[in-house]
Amino acid sequence: MISSMTGYGRCEIEENERKVLVEINSVNHRYLDLNIKVPRLLMHLEDQIRKMIKEKVARGKVEIAISSQSVAKEDLEIIVNEAMGAAYLEGLRKLGSQLGLEDDLKLSALMNVSELVTVQKKMDDEEQVTIIEKALSGALEAFRAMRAKEGEHLREDILGKNETLRQMVQEIEAKSPEVVAGYKERLDNRLAQLLNEAQVDEARIATEVALFADKCAIDEEVTRLKSHIKQLEDILNEGGTVGRKLDFLMQEMNREANTIGSKANNYEITKIVVALKTEIEKIREQVQNIE
Repeated sequence: MISSMTGYGRCEIEENERKVLVEINSVNHRYLDLNIKVPRLLMHLEDQIRKMIKEKVARGKVEIAISSQSVAKEDLEIIVNEAMGAAYLEGLRKLGSQLGLEDDLKLSALMNVSELVTVQKKMDDEEQVTIIEKALSGALEAFRAMRAKEGEHLREDILGKNETLRQMVQEIEAKSPEVVAGYKERLDNRLAQLLNEAQVDEARIATEVALFADKCAIDEEVTRLKSHIKQLEDILNEGGTVGRKLDFLMQEMNREANTIGSKANNYEITKIVVALKTEIEKIREQVQNIE
């Protein structure tokens, strides 16, 4: 099974008069980039949360948002960030003085300051950690399920495009002998015209044709492309964290296609190569989404 790097998961748990909500979403990224948002009082849990994510996710720009609040009607703890309030008031008074405004500040001016006052149920840290872990595990499960579902769609799409690549390479392989035969025919006709039906040195023609055949031979490139196509299929069916491996493989496929296009010296093959490179680019774009 392969996974997409795009996904979303959500889990809300209400337990012991506390409600915890965890949301996880991710987009493409070359490496694993974690952005964890937790309330100030839970920041000491960030390393533990980061560890849980790394055990389940290998790549992607992942954002985790965790909220925890009490739903009890009693036994509540009011926490006031006094330093924040004092700094806020000092800043407002300084600004008012600079602008020549009257100092009419009241306590109500602080009520909308984010995280100045926190209301929560009195709970020991271990109990709160247990609830957060449950919610995080639930969100991770939903998150990974969505990424796996999207990954399966990507796998099917890429396998379909890979089969198109295989057919194109077979066409190129079939037309390859025509390149040398066509060159020999054109060379014979040209020499006949220049020499006005005089005797043509067949040995010299054979030498020229052999040199041309060596110069435009694409057998090795075709063989490597066929091998890459089979490898792409095997990697997709094998599954796992294969995004980087597939990205490298697409670079190799594109390089072989470019070489064939520059060596073939044939209009029909060139047309197929253009279509081949277009299909490779489509696959490469899809591969960028795979973990």
